[in-house]
Amino acid sequence: MKLGDLQVHRLGFGAMRVCGPQVWGPPKDRAHALKVLRRAYELGHNFFDTADSYGPEVDEILIAEALYPYPKDLVIGTKGGLLRPSPPQWVPDGRPEHLRRAVDGSLKRLRLERIDLYQWHAPDSRVPFAESFGALAAMQKAGKIRHLGLSNVSVEQLGEARRIATVVSVQNSYSIDNRSSEDVLKACEKLGLAFLPWYPLGAGSALRSASVKKVAARIRATPAQVAIAWLLAHSSAMLPIPGTASLEHLEENARAAKLALSAQDMKDLDGRAEA
Repeated sequence: MKLGDLQVHRLGFGAMRVCGPQVWGPPKDRAHALKVLRRAYELGHNFFDTADSYGPEVDEILIAEALYPYPKDLVIGTKGGLLRPSPPQWVPDGRPEHLRRAVDGSLKRLRLERIDLYQWHAPDSRVPFAESFGALAAMQKAGKIRHLGLSNVSVEQLGEARRIATVVSVQNSYSIDNRSSEDVLKACEKLGLAFLPWYPLGAGSALRSASVKKVAARIRATPAQVAIAWLLAHSSAMLPIPGTASLEHLEENARAAKLALSAQDMKDLDGRAEA
């Protein structure tokens, strides 16, 4: 599928989980974390999703350590606009000066001259939307960003952003049991944008749903594979980014890209998943 003018496989890799517990600090086993990142690319994931707030800053450094110099087909998307004062806190900061520093910091940590996809991590109610996104549009014009995306936005905010600059992707929370961003997904389909569902397994809740477990048992797949395959089948705009720090789960998730769901499977799954 397309991210702007970039071609990526439809199943990406969310790199957040290779950081320490609560997405805070370095991994307990750095060598293992690097192995997971390298294996993710070997399995065909040529889109990696990260953010400066993962760690914070740790995730981007790990990606560069594992994969730089980067394969020609690897597309890295990062995000900025959230602060991490402590492990449980994710605080929006949409000040233009902060976003400019965030872009420059990501460039340095990822060892890039230009970021393939830079997504604004979350709107900040204290700062006018146009000021924040306008600052990123200026960074794009300066040659530091190739493509712009958004995260955690409404349909209305997507429209406002598109009046400022070209948007190629939206990243919102979405899974088989959390379809609250269905209107944003439909807007992405209509506009030809990629939709990146974060928490594509619902932080584990999708794996416990009765319908997912029923279909998984019937087709001899795991619940995680079924939940990911449903996302891929549900919308052509979907670019799932399941993440893990486990090599075993990484291999399991990757096989979901080849899992074909029947019409009956989709019928069983398309109803609201029940835990």
